[in-house]
This record gives sequence, C-alpha cells and structure tokens, in this order.
Amino acid sequence: MAFDPSPKVQDLQKRLTAFMDEYIYPNEKRHSDEAEALGAWKVYPVIEELKPKARAAGLWNLFLPESKHGAGLTNLEYAPLCEIMGRSFLAPEVFNCSAPDTGNMEVLARYGTPEHQERWLKPLLAGEIRSCFAMTEPKVASSDATNIESSIRRDGDEYVINGHKWYTTNATDPRCKIAIFMGKTDPDNPDRHKQQSMILVPMDAPGVKVVRPLPVFGFYGLPDRASEVLFENVRVPASNMLLGEGRGFEIAQGRLGPGRIHHCMRQIGLAERALERMCRRARERVAFGKRVSEQGVTLERIAESRIMIEQARLLTLNAAHRMDTVGNKVAKTEIAMIKVAVPTMAGKVIDWAIQAHGGGGTSNDFGLTVAYAMSRALRLADGPDEVHREQLGKRELRKYA
Repeated sequence: MAFDPSPKVQDLQKRLTAFMDEYIYPNEKRHSDEAEALGAWKVYPVIEELKPKARAAGLWNLFLPESKHGAGLTNLEYAPLCEIMGRSFLAPEVFNCSAPDTGNMEVLARYGTPEHQERWLKPLLAGEIRSCFAMTEPKVASSDATNIESSIRRDGDEYVINGHKWYTTNATDPRCKIAIFMGKTDPDNPDRHKQQSMILVPMDAPGVKVVRPLPVFGFYGLPDRASEVLFENVRVPASNMLLGEGRGFEIAQGRLGPGRIHHCMRQIGLAERALERMCRRARERVAFGKRVSEQGVTLERIAESRIMIEQARLLTLNAAHRMDTVGNKVAKTEIAMIKVAVPTMAGKVIDWAIQAHGGGGTSNDFGLTVAYAMSRALRLADGPDEVHREQLGKRELRKYA
C-alpha cells in the first residue's frame, strides 16, 4: 500500500521543516543548556519564546484528529509531521504536541465534561498549562495495570485519593496544573479490569506532594521530566471522575494506543537525525589512512541503519492506517509490533552513531547520549517489550488453535 502524503500534509511538512530550520535547530543548544542549568523544576525560557511563533505559523495541536480543537489530521497524516518534530527534543512542546499532554488532551476531549474541558482542556490546548499522568507505581510491576494499589474511595460528594506514583512525567514542571490519576475504586471486583478508575486531581490540591524529579540515565529535564509523587488523603469533587467508576482500564487502553504510535513516529525522526550525524561525522574524520566513511564496517552500519529505519517507518505507517480504518482496539497487534520494533531500531542506530563519533559520542556535545537514553527508556514506557511480545505471541498462536 502506498502511504504518499496528501497535498495538505505536504504543505504542512514544508512549513514544519522551514520552522525547524529557522527556530528549532538553532536553539537546541540553548534548550539543553537551560535544561541542565535550571533542572526539572523550572520553565525553560526558550520554549515559552518559541511557542507563540509556532502557533502564529499555524503549526499548533497538529496531533488532535478533531478539527474543532486541532488540525483535523488522521493518524496516517500526522505520522510524517510527528517524525519531523521527533528529530529534536525541543520541537514537540513548542508545537504543543508533547507527551503526556497530548494523551491527556485526548482523554479530556473524549471523556471530560464541559466543566473539565473549560477548566483544563482549554488552557492545555492553548499551551498555557501542562499536565501529568499518574499511573506507574514503585511498589508493583505496573506493566500489569491490574496490579495498581492506589485507592480512590467515595466519601459523600467527594473522592479520597491515596497513592504513591513515579515516572509521572511533568509533575515537577511549575506549569503542571492537573493530573489524570489511576487507582482502584473496587479492588474486590472479580473482573480485574473493572477495579480501576481514572480521576482528575488538581496538582495544588492538599495532600499532593511532588517528592523529586527522577533522572533518566542521569538526565534531568531532558529527555523527560520523570517525577515521583505522593497522594495522601487528597480530596476532589465526585464530578472529577472520568467516564465512571470501573472504566479506568478502558480509558488507559484508548489513551495509550495513540501515545504509543506518537512515540514511535518521533523515534523514527530521532533515528534519522542520528544517521545523519553518523554520516557527517564519518565523512569528516580519517583513521588508518582513509575516511571513517570509507571503512567497511561503517558502510555496513550506515546501510543497515537505512534498511532498519525504512522498515520501521513502513510498519508505523501501516499501524497508523489501521488505527484510522479499523480503530485502535482492532489495530492493537500493529501498535504492539511498532512499540517493540521502533525503539529497538532507534537505539541500535543511535548506538552506531555514538561509535562513529568515538569518545565524543559519549559526551553531551552531539545530542546522542540523550537520544540513546530516550530510546532505551521507551522500551519500558507504555508497556515493556516483554508484555507486547507476549501478547503478540499469544495472538499468533490463536491462529493455529
């Protein structure tokens, strides 16, 4: 099947690429310097300076399929645009297309009440606030979401929330105003997938404590604002419950599908950038009487990188097409395949790029260490490789039952 972009998408690709050339790439060093100097608790000025420019250029909320709030693009149409943004860690937030805000906005747009949308979705769409998604817990294997121990208990017109969460991205950001919290409202329900619920928790509610930022391979702020958060007897109105008690697992599956494919789209862009850096570096340097780019091992790695990137891109575009045509639930096999294949591919390409840079590749000067950290982390985020492989294996075996 051909996945040629429509004229509308081609136009957006050109505009997005031009914006990246003019504003994103020249500011990448400033972004990394600010992240390192200011840490995970501060707003990075470069992002706030560039966001109005992106919005004025009409390159805003491109991820949302609903034309009422976003660009009205399908997953297949958004894929090449997300890939372009994925080339830089600065880009996604500048275009208001960064995780976990994208997934949270989709949840609020689909399941939020008009009051929820007015209070939180509207400022999120405007890039005025940020949000977090509190699901993973340190005491249990959260890859199995039914293990979650956090509690959401009804008390009159309120819910009382208790839980210990970590890898709650964005929680240290001072602009983070709302959390989507997953916990158990009915822990004794015989259907383990109906024990959980999701509820909206304002980050300034009494009892919410952001304990610390969590480093990702020693990085704070980039590639992620991973955080540890305590929720101790936090009270929120009963109206903050999303969709209804026992619907948390259902919301999670709907939310994670688009999130997983967005991660993979960005990873392809990151891998393309790494390959580009590998090629440029290899052409510049001489070892043992000839350029590194002329060494057989380097040529082989460049060729393998191109093959792997193209394979991953086609697999991702196919998953996007399936999501658009048959829905996220039916396309879960394709989503699971790319979630395993793409970060693994990106990690390998980035690793080869580091090798081509020699010792310098292990420093922060070339952007490869943080890229590797992100790719490695994504083999765990939104479900580890093992979980996706197990599900894929089971589905394959059912064909021969």
